[in-house]
Amino acid sequence: MKPLRDVDPNLLANLKRYLDDELYRYAEEKLESFYKFCLTDVDRRAVHTDREGQPRLIKYDRFGNDISEVWVNEGYEQTAKQTYETGIVGYVHKPIPELGRKGNYVYSYAQGYILSQAEPGFYCPVTLTMATAYVLEHFADEKLKARYLPHVISTGEVELYEGATFLTERQGGSDVGANAVRAVPCGDHYKLYGEKYFASNAGRCGVALVLARMDGSGPGTKGLSLFLVPWRRADGTLNGISIRRLKDKLGVRAVPSAEVVFDGAEAYVVGDPTKGFYYMMEALNLSRVCNAVASVGIMKRALEEAKQYAEQRTAFGHQLTDYPMVRHTLADLTARQEVETSACFAMISLFDRVMTAPHEADGAEKAWLRLLIALLKMRTAEEAIAFSHEAIELHGGNGYIEDFVTPRLLRDAQVLTVWEGTANILALEVLRLMRKYRIHERFAAEMKERLEGLTAAVKPLALPVEEGLKELVSALARLSGQAEEVQTFHAKTIANRMCDLYLSVIALERGQENERNRLIAELFLRRVWERGLVDEQMASVREFDLIVRCKGASAPLAHS
Repeated sequence: MKPLRDVDPNLLANLKRYLDDELYRYAEEKLESFYKFCLTDVDRRAVHTDREGQPRLIKYDRFGNDISEVWVNEGYEQTAKQTYETGIVGYVHKPIPELGRKGNYVYSYAQGYILSQAEPGFYCPVTLTMATAYVLEHFADEKLKARYLPHVISTGEVELYEGATFLTERQGGSDVGANAVRAVPCGDHYKLYGEKYFASNAGRCGVALVLARMDGSGPGTKGLSLFLVPWRRADGTLNGISIRRLKDKLGVRAVPSAEVVFDGAEAYVVGDPTKGFYYMMEALNLSRVCNAVASVGIMKRALEEAKQYAEQRTAFGHQLTDYPMVRHTLADLTARQEVETSACFAMISLFDRVMTAPHEADGAEKAWLRLLIALLKMRTAEEAIAFSHEAIELHGGNGYIEDFVTPRLLRDAQVLTVWEGTANILALEVLRLMRKYRIHERFAAEMKERLEGLTAAVKPLALPVEEGLKELVSALARLSGQAEEVQTFHAKTIANRMCDLYLSVIALERGQENERNRLIAELFLRRVWERGLVDEQMASVREFDLIVRCKGASAPLAHS
């Protein structure tokens, strides 16, 4: 197995950009071993979980009592234990023993990116545990925090409580304001009654964050409060919770998703009862970042599988990589994966600053972060599916066979457009940000400023991006003041154009660093903006070794 620095220098370049020297040295060493662990042990276990060892519901014990236990195979148990002990959740909130200081989200998401290349299904419980830890640390009272947070961020020193976030109900789905689960006061706690229809990590979590409506509270999302619900009582019995059934899912089969019923579950209110939906949206934003990270991770695995197969396979007397179309496909995938991964880590760096000290960030900065999260979650989820499809096609018939990883990549990728908000939901989020914060004005101004700041080495490549920005500004002016149905009709088109512009600026800024990155920017921009049928340069074929194999000189570009 090649070392991580050879397989993914782009990841390390991004970490070098956003981590201080001490944390970067630690991350580089630990990620190397984590990469080998994921692409060997975790990957092997993931195959077994997907095909033979899926979670199973044990509904009743031998006496007919409802125990609602979820069985997972031993390999999954080992993956969970070993992964949490790396600090993928814990070291965001407590010191790394070797360094005597906390890690951060940049490092944690780098781990998630690698884990998702082998087992994106398990990254879902990790995500839910991260969200639970964040809400507890920032919003729970000291008593609740002291009781549960050490378990949620455990790296082996105390019993681990995995987390979960239960939002969805049958009657509402994405319309969380329609939620009806009741919260009835009972002394120093509440009791919950009702059901959650799509509860991931059910039966495996130690605690769950649950939105519920106190009796007498108002309608809609403003009437929802957030509760921490232990899965079991102190004596080990179920806490007024039962599982109706596990969902039979297309992919990400490692994570048990269930229909959960509360019948007097003991629950503790988190923070201000009037801010429950706000707290959960903070957790949701964290999960959306995880979704984008899982997406670029799947993109990377699909790309690597396609590259390796094309390098080994011969057809009609030639290696696949001798053919121009194959070279172009691999170069195009490389450019898109690197640019979108770089965009994600730029966003994660901002996310780390805002989420670590939320009271220090103003409303405008939080709105900007929400915009980038929505745009990148939407785009990378779609790209994960596209990359998995391309990898299958490059494998030919073999790509459709379960002996190869490609079918699982496609099945696992398919959920990423659904989890944490579909493209329509995310486009409506962008529209809300435009209306409330005039975020499109900041977006246009920032893109213009960054385009004007480019060096001469890449300036000629920026011309179609500049025209695209003008077109966006013009379209927004035309849509301003239009009827609700006109604005919502165009919301996804506008969001996609904003994402094109943001990614293009990232590509151009990377392109200033060296010749290889300039070529990648050229490829990326041609795909997004050029409409001509003939590519006179054919850089993807001519510079294939430098772009895809990272062979050859890639000297820094001269700046002027």
